[in-house]
This record gives sequence, structure tokens and C-alpha cells, in this order.
Amino acid sequence: MSTKPETNRPAKRSVTAHDVAKLAGVSQSAVSRHFTPGASVSPKTRQKIIEAAEQLGYRPNLIARSLITKKSNLIGIVLPLNSNPYYQSILEELSYELSTHGYRILLFTNQTGHDSDLLIEEILHYPLDGLILIAVNLSSHLAEECKQNDLPVVMMTRKTESKTISSVTGDNIHGVHTIVDFLLAGKHQKFAYIAGEPQSSTNYDREEAFFSYLASHGFNDVQKAIGYYTYEGARLAAQKLLSAPTPPDAIFCANDHMALCALEVAQHEFKLQPGKDISIIGFDDNYLAGWDSFQLTTYSQPSKQMVHQAIQLLLEQIEQEDFLPKHIIVKGELIIRHSARLPTA
Repeated sequence: MSTKPETNRPAKRSVTAHDVAKLAGVSQSAVSRHFTPGASVSPKTRQKIIEAAEQLGYRPNLIARSLITKKSNLIGIVLPLNSNPYYQSILEELSYELSTHGYRILLFTNQTGHDSDLLIEEILHYPLDGLILIAVNLSSHLAEECKQNDLPVVMMTRKTESKTISSVTGDNIHGVHTIVDFLLAGKHQKFAYIAGEPQSSTNYDREEAFFSYLASHGFNDVQKAIGYYTYEGARLAAQKLLSAPTPPDAIFCANDHMALCALEVAQHEFKLQPGKDISIIGFDDNYLAGWDSFQLTTYSQPSKQMVHQAIQLLLEQIEQEDFLPKHIIVKGELIIRHSARLPTA
């Protein structure tokens, strides 16, 4: 004989902060402060609240708390939808450091060529406390729109011409000049550049620095192919350059992701030995660059320092009504490995 499950059983009432306060013998505001990162609660009161919360199985309702505090403790992160390992390092650093300030991240992605207006609508749909833009393919329109909606914004690894949007970037100009000096010291004569996304400020800075600095040293016939910051794009760009009637003996790529692909093409398709037959240099120093299979010479963008600066700028915006935008450049260094010819001196 089967029995039917009860369908009229009353729903279990959720445990509230009031219940915890009553059991712990403290005020409800003390319970609220305990579950608010950075708020002051005496050790004795905190212990009472912890014991009462554990006994009742209480978990704070973040949505309800956000309605009271006007803060969601959510930070939006916008990343391009590609496989660049450098972004993985940045995302890990962001997640960890923001958590130490009591924040959690909400990730948004966007593909090259997709309408950024659609992404704006999605971002503004959530009650974010701030936004960090890392995507290279997003126009400054997105940052401006969010700023106009009173959402604090920091751009990371790129910048905009707007004076109202804070940014944290690597040392693009000095980094590229250092790379050129290194290649010139290695007695290279035929130079090429594999560009990233043409519309990105990062690519513009690195490309302009590479071509102008070489021109100042008498090298005006510099080849170029566009890799769009993608693996497939870089593969086609490297094939084009190395198949040219006069192929380059030195290739600078706008980031490590493309440089690693160029290394593969040079070695496996054209049977060239990096560091001897050709020099290939990247920019970022992502975690793959130092692997034995690549040993890529590159200029670093220290992700930990950049993340720290970006978070500090965002927190300042959140806390200060009269915050003035800042543009921070984080210095890196040339990391010399085996993919580029060593100077004799």
C-alpha cells in the first residue's frame, strides 16, 4: 500500500538575524555588523553571535542586506572571450584580493566585434558596486556609459582618451623601447610586428613605439601583420611574414599569446631555430612564457601589482564622492630567455 506525500506541510521559516540576536542576547545591529566585512564588533559579542548562528544554522541574506546598506559587495569584471593565459592570472589575482576587502566578482565576457551596447544593458542590470574593464576590444563608450550611471569604473591594461575614466596600464612605451634596444644590440636588420586588435589603445601604444623608435635608428622598412590578439590570427600573421620574399630576422608581437604561436610556426612550419635563425619577443610575461617548450623573451606586465593598483583606484571611487580620475603606469622589465638572440655585449 503506497502513501501519498504530504502536500500541505507548511514551509520552513528562514532563520533571521533577529532570531540570532535573541538567542545570543545581543542587538540585531550587532549581528548585522558581525556579518559586514570591516565592521567593529567586540570579541565577546562576536563569539556569542557565531555560536548562536551555528546553533540556528543562520546564513545572512546578501540581497536583503544590500537593500539596507545600498551595497551589493559585487564587483563586475569584463574580460574578452579568448584564451589569453595572461587574463587568467589577472582574474585569479582580482578574485583573491577583492575577497580580502569583502567583495565577490561577477564576470562578464564579450567577443570582438559584438555590440558593446548589449553588454552595457547586461552590466547595468546588476546592482554592482564597481566595474573593472580588462577587455581590449571594448570601446570607451562602455566605460563612459557606466560612469554616467554612477557606476565606478577602472580600465585595466588599456586606457581611453577620456579624462574621467581611471586606468592602470603596463609600461608600454618604455617596454617597447627596451625591446628594440635589445634587438638592435643583437645586430638584427629585418624587423616585423604582429599587431593585436587595431582599435585597442594597448596595441596602438606598442605599435607606435615600435615603428617610431626603429625609425629613429634608421629602420623605416618594418613589416607588419595583424594577429588580432588571437591564436589563429597570430598563426596566419606569422605565416605571412615568414613566407615573404625577405622574411624578418626579428619579430615583436603585441602580446605573449601571439608570440607563443609565432614561435610554433617558426619552429614547426619553417624549421627555424628561435634565438639563432630568428628572434621572437612578446609582451606580458604570462605563465606559459617561461615553460621549457617556449622560453619566450618578453617584457613583463606584473599582474599582481597592476591588480593591486586597479582595486585601490576602484575602492577610492566607491568611498570618495570627490574622487579625481588617475592614470597609473606599472613598470615592468625585460625577461631574457632563449627565443631571441643574445647581444654579444
